[in-house]
Amino acid sequence: MDWSQSLRLIAAEEVLSVAGLALLLVAAWSGDKASRAISVLAVAALVAAAFLVAPALCSGAMGADTEAFLGQYRGDAFAAFAKLLIYGAAGASLIVAPAFFDRYRAMRAEYPVLILFAALGMGIMVSAADLITLYIGLELNSLSAYVLAAFLRTDNRSAEAGLKYFVLGALASGILLFGMSLTYGFTGTTSFAGIRAALDGELSTGALFGIVFVLAGLAFKISAVPFHMWTPDVYEGAPTPVTTFFATAPKVAALALTMRVALDAFGTQADAWRQIVIFAALASIVVGALGAIGQANIKRLLAYSSINNVGFMLIGLAAATPEGASAMLVYLAIYVAMSLGGFVGVLMLKDADGEPIEAISDMAGLSSTRPGLALALAMIMFSLAGVPPLFGFWGKFVVFQAAVQADLVALAVFGIAASVIGAFYYIKIVKIMYFDEPTGKVTGRSDWAHQALLVITSVFISPLGYLLTKWLGDLAGTAATALFLTV
Repeated sequence: MDWSQSLRLIAAEEVLSVAGLALLLVAAWSGDKASRAISVLAVAALVAAAFLVAPALCSGAMGADTEAFLGQYRGDAFAAFAKLLIYGAAGASLIVAPAFFDRYRAMRAEYPVLILFAALGMGIMVSAADLITLYIGLELNSLSAYVLAAFLRTDNRSAEAGLKYFVLGALASGILLFGMSLTYGFTGTTSFAGIRAALDGELSTGALFGIVFVLAGLAFKISAVPFHMWTPDVYEGAPTPVTTFFATAPKVAALALTMRVALDAFGTQADAWRQIVIFAALASIVVGALGAIGQANIKRLLAYSSINNVGFMLIGLAAATPEGASAMLVYLAIYVAMSLGGFVGVLMLKDADGEPIEAISDMAGLSSTRPGLALALAMIMFSLAGVPPLFGFWGKFVVFQAAVQADLVALAVFGIAASVIGAFYYIKIVKIMYFDEPTGKVTGRSDWAHQALLVITSVFISPLGYLLTKWLGDLAGTAATALFLTV
């Protein structure tokens, strides 16, 4: 094994590991008064890690040269695409946190350190080429996430969210581990390449059960139906900056990991798992759309919106083609921007005393009191609904196009029809903001960082975003090609 080559490929993980450990020592010595400085340094570490992985995506890195540690890790273009989204979302979650936590005097030095270690785990997840590497990365991310969900210790909802996430996450990890053991037992290897080769041919019943349990465990991480039950409660109960993080970076990591496992390790048995993915896609679209309709809390509504959007992305996975994988990545990039914008907008909903406002009814008449915020939120809602000419429409379009090209016309038609149903609750938010009698509750001033992020995401999802379609499509296509290249 070439150690220098392996250490070069994991440079981003090395930076995050060293930065996380160093900042943990700073937090121990300096206490919470250094929390802002630690947050700035954590963002700098994420930026450095992004610069280290970007060349792999731009150069289209793939093949044997991207493997490290005897094939357990793969630093290819696909992993680089996912990592750039993860690091960007994690950095945004750090930027928006201080203004929120300062209100409760709860901004602790451990917060940026936990985000860094979670990002480290997610980076390992998307680069995993072995079941052991997969599990290490997933658990490193999960252990950080459990603490983050319960980070606001003075809030009972946050403690409840952390407990629910921990219990259900442990159950999902057990299901995944059982599936991995079955897969190992019936293939004789934990390597993705070895599993792919062993499953090439007739599929045994034991191996099929292994595939089912592995996908079930991963379905929890992406909050796909029927493993979505934790999402609304955790999104509502966790502090809003943490919810912003959960809705973006871990979602990218879990979906990218699911793509690598399904299309790489189980790639020769697409017909065996396609039915599972189609069911999860359809169920997530329907449950996400119907579940959001009756919600009175904006964070719970966005949780169901997340479930709904995961269903649309899984349509691309069901295609099991490079075009489908590319469409998923395009949709994922647009979804991250929409989710960041949506939750930053929620963070800006404050009363005169700075208390957060989460009730949808309290947003009535927002267009008259905060016209800029109302416009940005309306754009985000219409984009999430896939209404042209906003950029969210393009994400749905490329996914449906990939499904049609893979002869999954019925699935695409159902998805298009369900988009119309799902548009109802997004339009309801816009109607409340623009046509209902103003309540005058949202009067608090917003932090400059929140305003800047909301402007950036709003511009990205606006019609101007279509200027990036070719560039984004080319990057996603390069990443998808790396995923389908067997060594």
